[in-house]
Amino acid sequence: MTATTNLCDNPLLDFSGLPRFDVIAPTDVQPAISKLLEDCRALIARLTADGAATTWNDFAAALADGLEPLSRAWGIVGHLHAVKDVPEWRDAYNRMLPDVSRFYAEVGQNLKLFAGYQAIAASSEYAKLSPARQRIVDNEIRDFRLAGAALPDDLKPRFQAISEELSQLSARFSENLLDATNAFSELVTDEAELAGLPEDARQAAREAAEKEGKSGWKFTLHMPSYMPVMQYADSRRLRAAMYRAYATRAAEFGPGELDNAPLIRQILLLRREEAQLLGYANFAEVSLVPKMAESLPQVLEFLRDLSVKARASAEQDVADLRDFARSELQLEPMEAWDVAYVSEKLLQERYAFSEQEVKQYFTEDNVLAGLFKVVETLFGVRLKADSAPVWHDDVRFFRIETPAGELLGQFYLDLYARDTKRGGAWMDEAIARRRLHHGLTAGDGIQKPVAYLNCNFSRPVGTKDGQARPATFTHDEVITLFHETGHGLHHLLTRVDELGVAGIHGVEWDAVELPSQFMENYCWEWSVVQGMSGHVDTGQPLPRTLFDKMLAARNFLSGMQTLRQIEFSLFDLLLHSDFDPAGERSLLDLLSEVRREVAVLVPPEWHRFPNSFAHIFAGGYAAGYYSYKWAEVLSADCYGAFEEAGNPFDRNTGQHFLNTILSVGGSRPAIENFRAFRGRDPQVDALLRHSGMTAG
Repeated sequence: MTATTNLCDNPLLDFSGLPRFDVIAPTDVQPAISKLLEDCRALIARLTADGAATTWNDFAAALADGLEPLSRAWGIVGHLHAVKDVPEWRDAYNRMLPDVSRFYAEVGQNLKLFAGYQAIAASSEYAKLSPARQRIVDNEIRDFRLAGAALPDDLKPRFQAISEELSQLSARFSENLLDATNAFSELVTDEAELAGLPEDARQAAREAAEKEGKSGWKFTLHMPSYMPVMQYADSRRLRAAMYRAYATRAAEFGPGELDNAPLIRQILLLRREEAQLLGYANFAEVSLVPKMAESLPQVLEFLRDLSVKARASAEQDVADLRDFARSELQLEPMEAWDVAYVSEKLLQERYAFSEQEVKQYFTEDNVLAGLFKVVETLFGVRLKADSAPVWHDDVRFFRIETPAGELLGQFYLDLYARDTKRGGAWMDEAIARRRLHHGLTAGDGIQKPVAYLNCNFSRPVGTKDGQARPATFTHDEVITLFHETGHGLHHLLTRVDELGVAGIHGVEWDAVELPSQFMENYCWEWSVVQGMSGHVDTGQPLPRTLFDKMLAARNFLSGMQTLRQIEFSLFDLLLHSDFDPAGERSLLDLLSEVRREVAVLVPPEWHRFPNSFAHIFAGGYAAGYYSYKWAEVLSADCYGAFEEAGNPFDRNTGQHFLNTILSVGGSRPAIENFRAFRGRDPQVDALLRHSGMTAG
């Protein structure tokens, strides 16, 4: 792939359609982004010149239109950095990251832009604006304050420098974690050590070794390789080796340049300084300003109350595991690297099935067909295969349209794990829905949304009758796919035409998980599971008897898992509130305190969980990891409406959910969306019921 030399031919500057992933090269980044930064600065100078109008159309809409190309182009660069993290793309991204971070910091502190939105809010025009536009104006004024626009001039340079440095530190955290994950592999040459491992995991490990010209079986810390070892390998030595490597990634036990501990300390110091510059006591207070939750004490009370409700169940879970490990597996004591293995064995013993058995029924195409049918039935749309340039041969592309064939949006689906792809699963936007205010030439004048759905599942391995076997997914992976699709639907099914509140834009962070967690419920409906299953060898659907066992096991260890999520959430909140990163109490001291309060299983002292906690150090969840549990209350309560209707596919309820939550995006507060759907405030009862816990 060669770089373009003429800016007119630079594919990153082509916004006429979908991203041109077939021709975009790392060397296109610097000239394209530099040009867009220059254009944006010129636009801002024009909009803030003396005498410039500060009406919605002349100021707010023009600014949104003018900044959108930079956001789109930089979004493409960031996406490729995440899914194709080769040295060339890493260098291209990091070379421009300071410039882009500096620009957005400048925008956030631009008093003339701030004054422009304040002028609209104070004008007679404001009352005539649509609620969506009013919300954009209100959000912008709030965000300008949070970005330091109201700071004294002598403090603004420091605030801007903090923003730039935080962006770079977060990128390095993510890169260190990926590099540390890739740095470890375990080559097994004694086949006896493979006892217990599923055949597909063995085959994938064999192919990984052969790819490097080695004999034996290569295991890595990427989830499709790591998890089967932890769940199924009878070899305690192998489990222990893999666990320790995974638990100490990006820590002091490996190469110094990949140790994330110094980055964490610097990130925390900078976040605290940033918060104090803004007049807040700590970063948690800043984080909560644009969220649905009202205060730090409210969130802490929510988490601690939930931990009390889950504790008895969690303690019983751990007691059951230890008893089973001792009496049936002769594992005394049960170590951290035994927990997943013992859990799987107890699951098989108690419910007479294994996750590996279930996995054989969920082939890729069947799962996608079942997922699409759920979406089509619930929301009255159609999903079809489509074509577009892609960044890897693994990637598939689809469109979502009305029954009459009108395009609503499109999405890329990148399902498999790769060494150059960051871990986890996520949805991101490629193009956002908006009304094209200027240069309107075709169609209805609406820019259609496009999303990226990214996962890290096992790719197809092996052949049968000369044909490649399809990829098979665990039920947990199916749930993950439904989850990310929920995020995608929030982005794709919006009917809001204003960029600032279309789709997930403007949605409070602690409510953004509502649609994703809502969709997970359909992975437990028999009609859905039956329809999307087909055994990889026989094509037979999942037997009802096996599904009933899965259903009975749905809340297996749910108390323990709930406390684990609360542990992460409390650690995150306390880390960003009452923890002093320059003080004598260490990060690990705080984590130990949290575990003493809520944990029922404590990892070894050498475990370095914070060093890989990318959600809060390299993602958007700083002082916001609680959002998963917060939104789980909302999503369980919303699904309760379908349960009350007596039909998970009740068309009226589905349309009501679409009309009141999915389609309105961030155009009104999330609590108003919820009340519009349920007719009342959220209640925790449905979550407790779904988790096998009572409300008492």
